[in-house]
Amino acid sequence: MTDRIDPVHIIGGGLAGSEAAWQLSNRGVPVILHEMRPVRKTDAHSTDGLAEMVCSNSFRSDDFENNAVGLLHEEMRRMNSLIMAAAERHKVPAGSALAVDRDAFSEDVTQTLEAQPLITLEREELTTLPPKEWDKVIIATGPLTSPALSDAVLKLCGEDSLAFFDAIAPIVYKDSINFEKAWYQSRYDKGDGADYINLPMNKDQYEEFIHDLNDGEKADFKEWEATTPYFEGCMPIEVMAERGPETLRFGPMKPVGLQNPNSPDKHYAVVQLRQDNKLGTLYNIVGFQTKLKYGEQTRIFKKIPGLENAEFARLGGLHRNTFLNSPLVLDDTLRMKADTRLRFAGQITGVEGYVESAAMGLMTGLFTAQEKLGKSVKKPPVTTAFGALMSHITGGADAKTFQPMNVNFGLFPPFEQRVHKKARKPAMSKRALDDLAIWMEGLDG
Repeated sequence: MTDRIDPVHIIGGGLAGSEAAWQLSNRGVPVILHEMRPVRKTDAHSTDGLAEMVCSNSFRSDDFENNAVGLLHEEMRRMNSLIMAAAERHKVPAGSALAVDRDAFSEDVTQTLEAQPLITLEREELTTLPPKEWDKVIIATGPLTSPALSDAVLKLCGEDSLAFFDAIAPIVYKDSINFEKAWYQSRYDKGDGADYINLPMNKDQYEEFIHDLNDGEKADFKEWEATTPYFEGCMPIEVMAERGPETLRFGPMKPVGLQNPNSPDKHYAVVQLRQDNKLGTLYNIVGFQTKLKYGEQTRIFKKIPGLENAEFARLGGLHRNTFLNSPLVLDDTLRMKADTRLRFAGQITGVEGYVESAAMGLMTGLFTAQEKLGKSVKKPPVTTAFGALMSHITGGADAKTFQPMNVNFGLFPPFEQRVHKKARKPAMSKRALDDLAIWMEGLDG
């Protein structure tokens, strides 16, 4: 039967494109996966592996009963997600979060897709809209879509793109951390209780740090970058510091839920580092995305107690992300209204986060497979994490103020009956998984 099915073309081998390819091939639909790296590199990627994670190594909370991200993890697992399976195989300690060895994770996804006989991987950059003979196309080029393809898409949809900056956190070699000052502990002892490395600051050290961030030399802006907004979920640490001297103490440097065994004194602020690879040799500085120049990063971050002799495997950086005004240009199954043979997946649709991007890849793979196999497209209920997020970006959000969105319980429809606040999230999760199960039973019908 697959000999009579024309292949689906997927443009982009990131998390979303990789997941879409997996879902299609598992349903017997052939795929040609186009990935421009290493033919054309990006400002953020460092390898040519598929599903490379560039900003962080964390998929965030894995608590499916009390966190919408964790619920999305669980829904993806139940839908045979490649991304979730690979994450499970290469996870590293991260408290209640799901974090991975990013290199091993990418290698796993790449090898899995290369071994799938229905998937053909082509390394090339596409600079124009897909040719008319490609009847089904998924564009999953992510926030780093090549300028030529981005311009072609935007001319078709007739809408100006929205854009924001995305910053990357530095990575430190563990053996360069001073453990006479640092200690292992998860906030409130979650997870294994010792999944993070903590670096304490007293008030004077914290205030000097804020001063340095404010005065530190930043990366130069190009003219078109001057009015581009940042996304709140991945904001450079120095931009947060500009909002007020206490902002970081109530954000990534909050001291609550931690007790330093090296000192009885209360700490004023705490810097946390999270394991970045399976070997435990690399740790990223949590929440320290930055646009400081490299020399300034080294100078300022080495003032943090415990990082005096730090060696950096990678310093932070800044790149430009673009996304569609999806409520205006996409229909409710993620097809472009101006050309319905094109579907979009991943961050280019206006979802934010690794998990959300992969989830939209899963949905586009499923919907396109249903069409190719002559079945009706069946969308997930809006009571599920899949459905709530997709509904938001395709019409639930106000197109005039549309910004990237993480999955959260605020996107889910409320209960008709009153549910106590403490029981609300678990109840929403239970409803979601129950409704997902019913929906999944009808997919093959």
